[in-house]
Amino acid sequence: MAEFLTDIKTIRERAKTEIDKGPVTDAYGADLERVIQICNEALATEIVCVLRYKRHYFTATGIHAEAVAGEFLEHAQEEQNHADMLAERIVQLGGEPDFNPDTLATRAHAEYAGSLDLVEMIKEDLVAERVAIMSYTEIIQWIGDGDPTTKRVFETILAQEEEHADDLRGLLERLPEELKKLDEPPAGT
Repeated sequence: MAEFLTDIKTIRERAKTEIDKGPVTDAYGADLERVIQICNEALATEIVCVLRYKRHYFTATGIHAEAVAGEFLEHAQEEQNHADMLAERIVQLGGEPDFNPDTLATRAHAEYAGSLDLVEMIKEDLVAERVAIMSYTEIIQWIGDGDPTTKRVFETILAQEEEHADDLRGLLERLPEELKKLDEPPAGT
């Protein structure tokens, strides 16, 4: 086991210097400006996902719409929580969360899509979840051990994005068969 690197007196003195940096100390090992930029891109991604899910929630129609719309609403609320987590972390790191609507879509990794077909809505959301999963996995690997707290934020979000993708995949697997049955003529005709 490695010896503790710094005596407590030195740690106390270092903590008193640059007190305005809050939780960011000399021990911070990542590129702070780039981490804040990446968090703002992820924030934009989450906001776009909230907006897409909300649109899908309100515009879903058809016999299966109620159950699927409920899933859209749940995902929208969870995506909003992700956005809040990222904004909070950006502030902790001394940055400013970028909520500018003029640049939101260009900064987001996921796209906003506007289908009115229920199956297409599910596919659009699944693609967006897969984009987030790939992006956040790469971000986690890039951060490494340089910023364990931000890494954990992304790991928490990633786990829920994977759950969303699984939910949507399950809907796609079930829904088309049910929709096909609606198109069949009634028995005995």
